[in-house]
Amino acid sequence: MSNEFRLAEGGRIDRGCPVRFRFDGRELQGYEGDTLASALLANGVHQVSTSIKLGRPRGIMAAGPEEPNALVQVERPFPEPMLTATTVELRDGLEATGLPGQGRLATEPDPARYDAMHAHCEVLVVGGGPAGLAAALTAARSGARVVLADADTEFGGSLLGTGEQLDRAPATDWVSRAVAELRSCQDVRLLTRTSVFGHYEDNYFVAVEHRGEQAHTRQRIWRIRARQVVLATGAHERPPVFAGNDRPGTMLAGSARTYLHRYGVLPGRRAVVFTTHDSAYAAAIDLHDAGADVAAIVDVREVAPAYWASLCVERGITIRAGATVAGTSGTDRITSVHLANLRTDAMMSVRQVVGCDLLLVSGGWNPAVHLHSQGRGALRYAEDIGALVPGDIDGGVRSAGAATGAFTTAECLRSGAEAGLAATRAAGYDAELGPLPTAQNLPAPQGRTAWLLPSPADSAGTSQFVDLARDVTVADIRKAIGAGMESVEHIKRYTTIGTAHDQGKTSGTNSTGIIAELLGRDFASVGNTTFRAPYAPVAFAALAGRDRGDLYDPVRVTAMHDWHVEHSAPFENVGQWKRPWYYPLPGEKMDTAVLRECHAVRSGVGMQDVSTLGKIDVQGPDAAEFLDLVYTNKMSTLKLGRIRYGLMCTADGMVFDDGTVMRTGEQRYLISTTSGGAAGVLDWLEDWLQTEWTHLRVHLTSVTEHWATIALAGPRSREVLRRVAADLDLDNENFPFMSWQDGIVAGRRARVCRISFSGELAFEINVPRWYGREVWEALYDVGEPFDITPYGTETMHVLRAEKGFPIVGQDTDGTVTPHDLGMSWAVSKKKPDFLGKRSFSRADTVRADRKQLVGLLPHDDILVVPEGAQLVETQVLPAPPVPMLGHVTSSYRSAVLGKGFSLALLKGGRDRIGDTVYSPIGGRLVALEVTEPVFYDKEGARRDG
Repeated sequence: MSNEFRLAEGGRIDRGCPVRFRFDGRELQGYEGDTLASALLANGVHQVSTSIKLGRPRGIMAAGPEEPNALVQVERPFPEPMLTATTVELRDGLEATGLPGQGRLATEPDPARYDAMHAHCEVLVVGGGPAGLAAALTAARSGARVVLADADTEFGGSLLGTGEQLDRAPATDWVSRAVAELRSCQDVRLLTRTSVFGHYEDNYFVAVEHRGEQAHTRQRIWRIRARQVVLATGAHERPPVFAGNDRPGTMLAGSARTYLHRYGVLPGRRAVVFTTHDSAYAAAIDLHDAGADVAAIVDVREVAPAYWASLCVERGITIRAGATVAGTSGTDRITSVHLANLRTDAMMSVRQVVGCDLLLVSGGWNPAVHLHSQGRGALRYAEDIGALVPGDIDGGVRSAGAATGAFTTAECLRSGAEAGLAATRAAGYDAELGPLPTAQNLPAPQGRTAWLLPSPADSAGTSQFVDLARDVTVADIRKAIGAGMESVEHIKRYTTIGTAHDQGKTSGTNSTGIIAELLGRDFASVGNTTFRAPYAPVAFAALAGRDRGDLYDPVRVTAMHDWHVEHSAPFENVGQWKRPWYYPLPGEKMDTAVLRECHAVRSGVGMQDVSTLGKIDVQGPDAAEFLDLVYTNKMSTLKLGRIRYGLMCTADGMVFDDGTVMRTGEQRYLISTTSGGAAGVLDWLEDWLQTEWTHLRVHLTSVTEHWATIALAGPRSREVLRRVAADLDLDNENFPFMSWQDGIVAGRRARVCRISFSGELAFEINVPRWYGREVWEALYDVGEPFDITPYGTETMHVLRAEKGFPIVGQDTDGTVTPHDLGMSWAVSKKKPDFLGKRSFSRADTVRADRKQLVGLLPHDDILVVPEGAQLVETQVLPAPPVPMLGHVTSSYRSAVLGKGFSLALLKGGRDRIGDTVYSPIGGRLVALEVTEPVFYDKEGARRDG
């Protein structure tokens, strides 16, 4: 029979909207407003999963995010693992299965959209229960900007699940009026289904909003900056630890009340209540009044509370004071509990076995101090409630309600209003306390703190589960202590307590109490483990938002990209840029295309899109001094209109990036970087400016995207450029190497530079990005009589390697100095200081046997040595381990050399010129001659045409 445990009336579900769903292959029915957990309980399903380590059956224990057991795998509408059944909203067509320990990720792409939102407010209130609503109302009435966030589907907190009254009417009526008033305030933002999971410096909070499957966006990440904060985060009921406490059908007493009043579900027909705290009595009475048979209330205290005992007497409910549950029976669901009297001596035995299908437990309440602690707030142990409560915290953060250990509704309302008042006034607004509803006059709940409850059948604690989510028992804690551990942090890591999806919400306080008792110390001296974000599990998809796929690592293209596509160029990823790799003719393979492009540049003219090179504008009165500090060579002597190559090193003297510096004004320079290093260089420079050299008056601006840059290279490049740049004097005398001029190219204003990365006569033409393709096509058209050839990054690599020009990040690996590259000429001996200078005198950096850049020529002219190939000294390998001399960093076939060649980092390489080294390739050792790294035009005669 469907919904056999659903009451005929009551609850906040919409009985006019039935919902069909499937669980473990069974077709079931619930109602709009149900969670998966409440719908399963309504259908008599208690066991939901099996435990992660021991495979024991586990059932629904809680009614909110503190649930340690009931993990499910949602299959439809989209597969999601490791969700708590207590927080999954029931939707028509939902399909889910119980977890056999672990979940699995979806194999198909997620069709949902995830977004990010930003909000600023004067007062942020976290938690929409009685304390949170009172705080938000107080702040909103002042006109302050208020954000109220709660993880539940509606506001009200505990008032939704207790059946309480306010002003002699259902408490939910006051909740409705409070929410309506807040909605009417212009500067109030109400966020339901929003779990605030992270608290960071300067009142920066991060939350995740679940918008449901029907929403355009499934989840949103909220990043909230608040001037003042009220944490009304409530409390989690603490389960007592006893033998057999993990059987399905064992449930927190407060959660049973929630299922009854909010969802109209009776979790069982015959219940036993086991408690150390007054609050469980209300659950027993409510279940009895709803038709359940409450077989007994088992209270570890010698005397039951008078008020609640009188209500039990009226209903004929038996109270067993001074007793404990010493064990349970049942498989898929609990069938009986074993009761024993608590004795001070060792003579303890089971006195009664009581049949039941539901065991309600309560060991007191733990204030939810997670966000308070994440914000570096102090915690103190409150002896009266046996739990941690908030202590001092800086930055305008206040806790209120049950989060402070105030457990009556009247106390929660009052403390929430007072916290809201203090926060609003601290934010600079006039605020007054408004009227509060009158709560029922119930006695403040009391309890006894009991960490270890004895069992005659389990003295070691092997069936006494402390952390249900991790299958950690009292016996595991004893084992950790027996291994010599005393710190709660060490024991946490040894046992894995508190590391599961629930972050120790039901186990954290218990574990510390048990550790303290086993060590014979008090709770406060043992301390607590660290509360870390996220407070509740957050999907990686939500954290990523729209930054997935191409948006996670954005694809950047140049102004000429479409032209490259039209000419069949495959692309190479360089940083985030798509750069043409080579331009194959029909039927042409890559090797043939690259050799053709190399020949064109060496003998005629080629053109390359180099727009991706990083460009940073440096301005300010101290720009020259700044550049002298960050480059190894001197830049302050650079004349206007000239360009200088430069190296950057990290503080340890290792090459970080290279490029050119162009002086464009008296106090202005334009520096270039490698394509993939532009962002890192800008961050590096800003870091030094903002933290170490704050006295320097310098401003940095990335202008990489502002310019389209075309390299025109080859002995006939001057002839091509003259056809579209008639006003520029391109002769060597008036336009020398490493200089620049402004002029008109193809009808557009351009900045033309004499820079060469190929060793040939070359020009770099820079025009505003939106004219890039236009100028590119003009150059291509006028170059046709010269057989102009576009070339890609692979050809560029071959050309520069033939000239021995290293590429930072390919021919360097973070352990290479300028001297190792044979570039001592780029290190100033005149400057008093620059980044890396002092490191060059370290003993390690002046060793003669450091790895140095050299060239390699295979004895076999056909061979191209693979990049990364290791180099060894001898032709016969010794027994392992084999000492390595270095490795090949760049390797290509050269059109101009007619053979393969390589660059390598070789131990003591400059002293090995002319020697032979060997590399294991294809199962054999091949011989390689060590050469100078410059293979072509060593005199540099071709640079000027």
